[in-house]
Amino acid sequence: MYSLLLALIYISFISLGLPDSLLGSGWPVMHEAFGVPVSYMGIVTMVISGCTILSSLVSDKLTTKFSTRIVTVVSVFLSALSLLGFSFAASFWMLIVFSVPYGLGAGAIDAALNNYVALHCSSRHMSWLHCFWGVGTIVSPFVMSYAITASSWNSGYRIVSYIQFGIGVLLLLT
Repeated sequence: MYSLLLALIYISFISLGLPDSLLGSGWPVMHEAFGVPVSYMGIVTMVISGCTILSSLVSDKLTTKFSTRIVTVVSVFLSALSLLGFSFAASFWMLIVFSVPYGLGAGAIDAALNNYVALHCSSRHMSWLHCFWGVGTIVSPFVMSYAITASSWNSGYRIVSYIQFGIGVLLLLT
């Protein structure tokens, strides 16, 4: 049972890492589609980061009130919905709107799972946890590159969103 729990936590951290490098790999095409300067990526990044920080700060209260499992499941689905929103965004301001729930979901799951692993597992497992985050950040540029080559940047966000939904369902059912 312990091994299954660790596997689910590691999968959750892959899911946390997946969206983190999508914006950087897709922005050279995205900014042209929205007709905004390259520098506007900084605005999107600041909104995501600000919401991530805010969510991380209240994560303890959320996990105390609802449990690490509920916070994790809700955060994964929040991220999945946000990425789906990114994939359908027709203007720059829509990216900003969808950046808010994306950042909130990312911050909550990050702090909640880090805290859980720190309290219940060895330092070795904490290292593996962050290794799996790295797996997510490494995979997503390949997904975006494939999507841009085959279709458009929108497809890259949609593919990662579907992966997130799949992980969310897996977490919900276990």
